[in-house]
This record gives sequence, C-alpha cells and structure tokens, in this order.
Amino acid sequence: MTAPAAPALKRTTVRVFRGVDPAAPRFDEYEVPYEDGASVLDALTWIRAHLDSSIAFRYSCVNANACKECMVRVDGKVGYACTERLKDSGVTVEPLKNKRLIRDLVTDIVPPKETLAAAQMRDDGPAKG
Repeated sequence: MTAPAAPALKRTTVRVFRGVDPAAPRFDEYEVPYEDGASVLDALTWIRAHLDSSIAFRYSCVNANACKECMVRVDGKVGYACTERLKDSGVTVEPLKNKRLIRDLVTDIVPPKETLAAAQMRDDGPAKG
C-alpha cells in the first residue's frame, strides 16, 4: 500500500514595484505559495526570506503604536499589506503615490510637520538653565 500523494501546492504571482524612481517604474515578479486567507504581507515576507532578501518594505505588527507602516497600493487600491488578501490570480504591489519614495515599497511616512528639518526650524536653540 502506498501513501497518498501530497496535494500540489497552489502558487500565485506577486508583481512588486522595485527601485527608487517613481517616474521609471520597474516590476519584479515572484511566484509564491498561495493559500486562502494569506495576506500580501505574508507573501512579501516569504519573498524576502526565500527569494530576494533585497526587497524593501515596511511593517511593524509587533507594536500597535506603529501600525499603518505596511500601507501600500495593492492592485491600485491603498490598503494595509497585513489585511489585503492574496488572490489566486495574482496581485500587483506598489508604493503609495502621495508620499516620497525611498526604495521599492518604502515611502516617507513621517508627517511633514514632524520631520527633523521642520523641528530644527521651530527650535529656538538649546534650553538655557
């Protein structure tokens, strides 16, 4: 008697924006394991661990105070990579359009009034005491 064959793993394609120039988009395609309920963030972390350690994206699921760091565009719609679901037909992941692109899916998410330059402009100098 032979053991039943293991079911074939389902796979899907994730197209990821790569680079630092939003005016010259480049997409890399990755084939990743697919299962119902998997998130886009699951796919991105799998890609980084198994296929391409150079892919840049941001997330901070262990700290509720930093939630919203994984915000990206999935198939043209803004959402959180941790809650957007993979599709068996594949997905395209891009950085936010209204933020300065740093690299790949990483954008500058610091509010304009909270940047170092803005803080230095408000600073009247060191406290005297």
